[in-house]
Amino acid sequence: MQVLIEIIGTQKVDREKDKIELTTVGTLEENDGEYILRYKEEQEAPTDAIDVTVVIKKDESLVEMTRTGGAESRLIIESSNRNLCHYGSEYGDILMGISGHSISAEFDGEQGEFEFRYDIDINGLMVSRNSLYTKVRRT
Repeated sequence: MQVLIEIIGTQKVDREKDKIELTTVGTLEENDGEYILRYKEEQEAPTDAIDVTVVIKKDESLVEMTRTGGAESRLIIESSNRNLCHYGSEYGDILMGISGHSISAEFDGEQGEFEFRYDIDINGLMVSRNSLYTKVRRT
């Protein structure tokens, strides 16, 4: 189904906090055990758009975010667990730890909210505390 997607991402590094907001359209699929959200992140020219797929387990145990296109990455957020994940950037690939704190997923067939909280570390050193809040509404 086609959905309107509103995303608010926050990142806290030391005492500084950064906030990114994005509103776009995409699709949401629902099956027995998960929600699959797909959308494009438009980039400034000449960079190509990035295709984003977010798989959210309904039992709120795991989220997998995959980005393909100009920069490729695969992040796994798992409540109370640390995963090593690949993150591609225009400057090269980075291997980083993702420590999940919480995952919430609610969707009633028309609208819903998903929220993930996690920390990022590189070489064991904490880099940032992050949260990603996503609101979807059927169009």
